[in-house]
Amino acid sequence: MKLLKRLGLIAVVLAVATGVGFWARPVSYFNELTYMRECFSGVESRSITVSGYRMHYNALGPVNGPVIVLVHGLGGRAEDWNHLAPYLAKAGFRVYMPDLPGYGRSQQPADFSYSIADKANVVVGFLDALGLKQVNLGGLSMGGWIAQWVASEHPERVRKLILIDSAGIYEKPAFDLHLFTPANPAELDQLEALLMPHPQKIPGFVAEDILRRSKKNAWVIHKALDSAITGRYTTDTLLPGLKMPVLIVWGAEDHITPLSQGEKIHQLVPQSEMEVIPGCGHLAVIQCTAQIEPEVVEFVR
Repeated sequence: MKLLKRLGLIAVVLAVATGVGFWARPVSYFNELTYMRECFSGVESRSITVSGYRMHYNALGPVNGPVIVLVHGLGGRAEDWNHLAPYLAKAGFRVYMPDLPGYGRSQQPADFSYSIADKANVVVGFLDALGLKQVNLGGLSMGGWIAQWVASEHPERVRKLILIDSAGIYEKPAFDLHLFTPANPAELDQLEALLMPHPQKIPGFVAEDILRRSKKNAWVIHKALDSAITGRYTTDTLLPGLKMPVLIVWGAEDHITPLSQGEKIHQLVPQSEMEVIPGCGHLAVIQCTAQIEPEVVEFVR
C-alpha cells in the first residue's frame, strides 16, 4: 500500500511537472513530438559538416532510389517537407531535407553571411558531402530562390528543378518585412494571415513561446533579409538561361510571393510548366499537399 501511494505521488508530480513545462515551452514539446513521429515513420535524422559548419538533415526513402533534395524557406526547417516527402519516398525516391545554417537543428554560425549565394554554395557543399553528383532539386519560398541560384551556377548538378511559391524575382514586397520576426501577438496574427488563408487562432501561451523563439532567432532572419533586399541576388536575368525541366507550383492565394511572380518565372523559363493550386496560400506544400503531390511525383518521374 505504501509503495502504491509513493508511485501515485510520483505520477502526480511528473504530471504536474509535464503540464507546467508544456505551458511554459509548448513549442519545444511540439517539436519533440514531431521528432518522435519522424523516428517511428522511418525518417532518418543525421548531421554532416559542410563548409566547416554542422548541418542537420532528414532523409527518407530507399537508399538506392533516385535522389531529390528539398530546400526549406526563410525561417523554415526540414520538417516543412514532412507532408510531401512520404509521397516521394513511396514513389521510390530518396529524399534529403537539409536544415540550412541558422535554421532547424543546424548550427547557427555568427560568421556566416546568410546571403542567397552563400546558402546556395552550402547546398552544393551538402551534395558534395553526400556524394550526390546530380539530383532533382526543389525549393519552397526562399529555398526556391536558393534552388534557382544552384541551378544557374551548377546546371550539371540539377536534373529537374521544382519551385514552390518561390522568391527570387526582383519585386518590392507589399508587406512589412519586420513581420517575419513578429514582436507581439498582433504581428504574429498578421504573419499568419500572410502565410495562409483563414489561419486558426493561436492559443495565447503558444503565441508567447513562438514570440520568445522569434526574438532569439531574429538576428538570422535579419541577416538573410538584409542581404536579400539589396537586389544583388535576384534571378530575373538568370532564369532564361536554365535548360533543365522546371516545375512551378503556386498557391493561388499566396500573399508573400504573389501568383504574379510565379507567372513571371513561368514566362522567363520557356520550358517550364506551371500548376496553380486554388484556395491555397504561401504554405501550399504543407496545407495543400494532396493537390501538389501528384504533380510533383509525375514531374520527377
